[in-house]
Amino acid sequence: MKALGKILGLVMLGLLLIVIGLGFALTHLFDPNDYKDEIQQLARDKANLELQLKGDIGWSLFPWLGLELTDATLASAETPDQPFANLRLLGLSVRVLPLLRREVQMSDIRVDGLDLTLQRDDKGRGNWEGVGQPAKRETDPTAAPAQPTAQPPVADATAQHGQPLKLDIDSLTISNSRVDYQDAKSGQQFSAEGIELSTGAIREGADIPVKLLAFLGSNQPVLRAKTELQGLLRFDRTLKRYQLQDLKLAGEASGEPLGGKTLTFASQGQLLLDQSAQVAEWTGIKLSANQLRALGELKLRDLDKTAQLEGNLSLAQFNLREFLEGIGIVLPAMRDNTTLSRFEMSTRLAGTPTSINFNDLSLKLDDSTFSGNLALSDIAKQALRLQLKGDKLDLDRYLPPENKDANAGAARQNEVKQAVAAAGNSGTTPLPGAPTQQAWSSTPLLPLETLRKLDIEAAIGLGQLTLSKLPIEDARLALTAKGGLINLKELRGDLHGGEFAVRSQLDARPAIPLLTASKQIKRIPLEKLLEARGEKAPVRGLLDLNADVRTQGNSEKAWVDALNGNASFSLSDGVLVDANLEQQLCQGIATLNRKSLSGEPRGKDTPFEELHGNLKFTNGVASNPDLKARIPGLTVNGDGAVDLRVLGMDYRVGIIIEGDKTAMPDPACQVNERYVGLEWPLRCRGPLELGAKACRLDKDGLGKIAAKLAGNKLEQKIEEKLGDKVSPELKDALKGLFNR
Repeated sequence: MKALGKILGLVMLGLLLIVIGLGFALTHLFDPNDYKDEIQQLARDKANLELQLKGDIGWSLFPWLGLELTDATLASAETPDQPFANLRLLGLSVRVLPLLRREVQMSDIRVDGLDLTLQRDDKGRGNWEGVGQPAKRETDPTAAPAQPTAQPPVADATAQHGQPLKLDIDSLTISNSRVDYQDAKSGQQFSAEGIELSTGAIREGADIPVKLLAFLGSNQPVLRAKTELQGLLRFDRTLKRYQLQDLKLAGEASGEPLGGKTLTFASQGQLLLDQSAQVAEWTGIKLSANQLRALGELKLRDLDKTAQLEGNLSLAQFNLREFLEGIGIVLPAMRDNTTLSRFEMSTRLAGTPTSINFNDLSLKLDDSTFSGNLALSDIAKQALRLQLKGDKLDLDRYLPPENKDANAGAARQNEVKQAVAAAGNSGTTPLPGAPTQQAWSSTPLLPLETLRKLDIEAAIGLGQLTLSKLPIEDARLALTAKGGLINLKELRGDLHGGEFAVRSQLDARPAIPLLTASKQIKRIPLEKLLEARGEKAPVRGLLDLNADVRTQGNSEKAWVDALNGNASFSLSDGVLVDANLEQQLCQGIATLNRKSLSGEPRGKDTPFEELHGNLKFTNGVASNPDLKARIPGLTVNGDGAVDLRVLGMDYRVGIIIEGDKTAMPDPACQVNERYVGLEWPLRCRGPLELGAKACRLDKDGLGKIAAKLAGNKLEQKIEEKLGDKVSPELKDALKGLFNR
């Protein structure tokens, strides 16, 4: 037995020496460079690949099956003069004996100088298509078609042997390489240059260190980025599970989308792709982009169907204005340039390939805090769905700066100053002239092209909203926008103890946009509305208003010039500021009585209990034929108009004296019974800013009153002289004659 074992050992040793000798002989006596033409023809026939081997082929047989190629090009056999790959060096080797156990044990795989150029022509066909398929052979059309021979089904390696090949590679290195993709039909081009890839030992079920460096670029839009990726790769082909742990991706980007600015970015986390469960995850996310810092996690499920996204995301407080400007986004001018300086957010994410929802959204912007839900129901169409509640928002800070026409504004202000100086305080100066200077800007206000693309459904509630300097409490807004038709379904709130509600519609589809509005105001102090516009309030009181108006255009001037519609108003508990109409009337009565006022001038304001009327808007002019007001001891009737285009008024006002109700009336202005029921005329004309200072006694009307009083006195004397001496018919005829 010992001899037999010794003999078998010698035989095995001899066979091993023979194999080693054959390997030495093959590698030293057989030169693969002598068979380049045959190798190239084999690639052409079996893989439809045009292979050009310009450099030497180096190889080894045992114990490593090694191969080294230099200076090679690859092209489709259909376009042999258009290579899609150039290779400076490829080196790899495989242990021979482990192959018998279906194990692939390789040393370092080295790829250097790979230049891969992929192109699609204007018909959409790529220059790499057809590679890997057997070459087509020409056949004789007269020959009988060959009968297909039955081929046994080919099973994959896993099915035939029960398990896949076991990989064991010392490392993979790719250096000095680039990939370029061009599409002739779209003109798009993408590139990855300076590719440097290195890995540790590649073994299934083990952590594989991976490091990748590349310079990425595109031409539509022009964009360049430097990226560096590091991590530990682990895979299990049986479970179809792939992980990239301790991911670190960092780099810089610049180009047209960034307006020439540079974006510095970095991200970390754990990546997982589980194909058996159809799940992909990115957990432990740490993301930074210039000032922005984010944390979160993302999960995709149902990858084989319609993928569903879920996760969460939070952004730490950062300067949103600086961030947007740092990535080339030009913000529109705002009234407050310190806005957007503080922004932070947290939310739960949900979505599909075409939509994304931000649920349980918590958002802070400057001094405002919001909560609710936000969704893009159709990402491609930017269809926005918004439901938010907030504590406060000063919207004025975010609006464009006020930009009235400088020349028109200056001219009108000069006109108002002259009118104020001429009006004085005594009420004895001539009646001011009607204003003529335009009061509104013709600067376009609405971004029509943007409005026509909007797809919005929004509902917003705010504890306090500041708009046009008005502090609105408990503000509620509901708005929809679709295809250029914007509906403000509701805008309501409380204001200075009163309330208001507005509904409006903007049709931006035609070249000249159309605007309609319905407004209700209940017991809001009028002076607060006027003061918010920067104007001195000539009247105080609680305003009730109902209005339905329509207009067109895209500027303040166009809107006012085309304003039409109707309104009704009522002002209670009112005061006419800086105008004592009672004093002026007493002066008129004293003049008619041929007496002088003995008392001191009364208060500077005129209170009234009620003021109401109706307005009809016609191309920017508001006609008011039925103005009525009640002042203690007086009733006022008015007929006139307000020209909104120049903010001017022209009224004829009649005042019926009901008697001096004060405790100690001035004898000179006591109401004689002759004056009871008479309507004393006033004329008010000039800029609205003048208020009651624009009012004067109407001398023409005063003359008619004097004539009427004289007629009444004559009637009294006729009655006294004639008594019952003549018939009533004759007395009436005489009175009528003298009245004429």
